[in-house]
Amino acid sequence: MIKVSDIVRIGPVIPVLAFESVEEGEAVCRALYEGGVKVLEITLRTEAGLGVIEAASKIADDIVVGVGTLTKPEQVAAAKKAGAQFGVSPGLTRELHDAAVAAGLPLLPGCMTPSDLVQAVSFGYEIVKFFPAQQAGGVPMLQAFYGPFPTLRFCPTGGITPETAPNFLALPNVVCVGGSWMTPKSAVAAKDWAEVTRLARGASQLAHHHAQKAA
Repeated sequence: MIKVSDIVRIGPVIPVLAFESVEEGEAVCRALYEGGVKVLEITLRTEAGLGVIEAASKIADDIVVGVGTLTKPEQVAAAKKAGAQFGVSPGLTRELHDAAVAAGLPLLPGCMTPSDLVQAVSFGYEIVKFFPAQQAGGVPMLQAFYGPFPTLRFCPTGGITPETAPNFLALPNVVCVGGSWMTPKSAVAAKDWAEVTRLARGASQLAHHHAQKAA
């Protein structure tokens, strides 16, 4: 079973994805993979989510497909069965944590407040998602968290752009970022997979300099 600490080392920029169909999802995931992005978060925000996870998992041996927007315990087992290798949630409950442990699905839980972080630490998490990053205080908030939570590491997600990603990745407590800028709606609608690959390549290069920090 791959650990979250290993996953963030492979993919310091993790695309957050939602698709209208399995065909669309598979095409986008292939384009991202061709651009060097090997870790994907496919959310359950649409009906196609589980089908895309299943299809994307078969693209290559070294692709790591995760399931996003986990909010209910029953979603965890279904995602694992579809081929998800890790889970991402917008928040954290004991029920969600227990379901992830029972399914053997490594979880990157969403946290936003100091109370959230205290709970995550009490459950044994060392890496959490900071969500929604931009709206919840961005870089200054993560800097403020470093004092009381020096051992916690973060994957900020929400409102991050290619321009602001380096500012997040430069922080000592940030190991990766999540974002949707690699799959602009216009490119997906036009089936411009070359543009998705180009943006993925840019994200991969951006992350390269920071990959060692997650070690």
